[in-house]
Amino acid sequence: MAKNYEEEAKAILKLVGENNVDSVTHCQTRLRFVVKDRKAIDDKALEKLPEVKGVFYGSGQYQVIIGTGLVNDVYAAIAKLGTVNAIYGKDDADTAGKTSNEHKTVVQRLMAMLSGIFIPIIPVIAATGLFLGLKSAATNAQVLKLFGAVPSDIPASLTSVISVLTDTVFAFLPALIVWSTFRYFKGTPIIGIVIGLMLVSPILPNAYSVADGSAKAIMLFGWLPVVGSQGSVLTALVAGFIGAKLELFFRRHMPNVLEQILTPFLTMLVTFAIMIMGVGPIVHAIESGMLVGVEAVIHLPFGIGGFLIGAAYPLMVLIGIHQTMIAIETSLLASTGLNPLITLEAMYGFANLGVALAIFLRARSNKAKATSMGAFTSQLFGVSEPTLFGVLIRYNFRPLIVTVLTSGIGAAILSMLNVAANSYGLAVVPSYLMYIYNGHALLWYTIVSLGTVVAVFVATNAFAIPKEVLTPDGDVETANAVISSTVSDNKVYAPVGGETVALDQVSDPVFTSGMMGEGMAIKPAEPGINNVYAPQAGTLSVVADTGHAYGLTTDDGMEILVHLGIDTVNLKGAPFTVAVKAGQHVNQGDLLGTFDQAAIKKAGLDATTIVLITNSKSYARIEPVAADTTVQAGADLLAVQREDVKVESVEPA
Repeated sequence: MAKNYEEEAKAILKLVGENNVDSVTHCQTRLRFVVKDRKAIDDKALEKLPEVKGVFYGSGQYQVIIGTGLVNDVYAAIAKLGTVNAIYGKDDADTAGKTSNEHKTVVQRLMAMLSGIFIPIIPVIAATGLFLGLKSAATNAQVLKLFGAVPSDIPASLTSVISVLTDTVFAFLPALIVWSTFRYFKGTPIIGIVIGLMLVSPILPNAYSVADGSAKAIMLFGWLPVVGSQGSVLTALVAGFIGAKLELFFRRHMPNVLEQILTPFLTMLVTFAIMIMGVGPIVHAIESGMLVGVEAVIHLPFGIGGFLIGAAYPLMVLIGIHQTMIAIETSLLASTGLNPLITLEAMYGFANLGVALAIFLRARSNKAKATSMGAFTSQLFGVSEPTLFGVLIRYNFRPLIVTVLTSGIGAAILSMLNVAANSYGLAVVPSYLMYIYNGHALLWYTIVSLGTVVAVFVATNAFAIPKEVLTPDGDVETANAVISSTVSDNKVYAPVGGETVALDQVSDPVFTSGMMGEGMAIKPAEPGINNVYAPQAGTLSVVADTGHAYGLTTDDGMEILVHLGIDTVNLKGAPFTVAVKAGQHVNQGDLLGTFDQAAIKKAGLDATTIVLITNSKSYARIEPVAADTTVQAGADLLAVQREDVKVESVEPA
């Protein structure tokens, strides 16, 4: 007899608040609520419901994780109640996406914009920082002394060639930002990059050189000073926004026969004219004032500014406004070559390590141990959401308070020592690469960061271990039972070909935290159409209408979820085709469907394929293949060891 989920639906709606819900959607693993007031929801009470595996807020939606298959039943019960706007049926995924976007605040939209513009250029800035670090280390007098050389022994020609690696990105940074801004606002990126190159043309005098008197502005018409925008991030953002909007305007109003030539011509001409005839210098002056203010805060006496930034950053991440820091950090790098801000913010990641490690070692709950260890592992490489949502705010706010205070103290010490990175985009373990350019910076960053981990570990053990984690998941009476076990081995095979990715490196915290089960991810190899094959033999319990997910129950009861991409439910099935249907029995290697990786990436989404065993607790051990290796579709992906426990009751002796 099918279970009635009406009571669970009512309990969830009561805690989320029926009057608080604008709409509710669902995908293959979670309910997605668009709510009026996220703060009005009691997360802890929701997590105590028997069918709820966890909650978190992201992508403008309050997400309640239920699990594959079961989420359909709970959603159907919610829709049947008719008390909230259940908008996502078979044909309405687009409405869900629009509703979510419409209810984003101005701050949320600003965060999304900054993230969308700066994230594509972070890798090249991080790489440039590494080039600078290696250059500094290789030309350091003390290092060269070990080889019996001095800096003057390095040929000037070699130094010049190396400078191409270290200087190019920052010399043309405004061009990269204008390009990325055009891309974000649906303009033509090549027009954007040309406008950006115009702003940093070597013909135009550097604005900073003009400001310090070492160069003179070009006096247009004898009275209008014209300077370049070298190093000006805000100017590039404004130019990109104006240019993209102008291009879209011209394309809408230009006759088709003239559009291909006149639209780029007018876009470049008008944007450049607007920027050099007043807007550029004004924006640059505003940006310079902002940077002076930020640096003044960083260098407040006794480390006060460092403490304020280090303590505030975890809270900024929590409420989702930390993306604003990327623009400021980029401006600092462009104008000074150094980034002290990320140094102060970085202590948050090290503090998270201490909290997660302390809870892992003290926990008696297997669920808490698994969550905290998953959070610790992902935090090592800068993924903080599992720690933030799975540890810091899951039980009580004491772990968060410890993180805030110790992050602030570590940042205060670093600000007093004047430690600064030469890049950004690297966190926790990889972040040390941003300091190899300077022995003093690397030494103190290492000492303070590791000291922060130790301090948080001690403080968490003393003041912030949640009582819940000290209680075992369940006491099993073994005095009156004889337990025997049989072990059988099984495997799950790769549904697509590509490069393997550890689950804790996936960008969705629901998958990363392990709350949906253990497994592995794959970055698909084919840039275009990818086939998806059955990872095992069994019955398809779920085939998403949108084609982005498949649930499979094997003949011996293993429950496997294949999830194609992150948040791809919002694509309405456009990049997907489905070759099977729910209830169908398939053999391992049978074609399930296809997806177009290029279309997913064009929509700004991640095409990484997730393979989970959603009933992981039924197995003694699940061992994935090594991460960062190339697998073909059908190759071994997960080795599963199942322990079937048989309990025989006996009389007490």
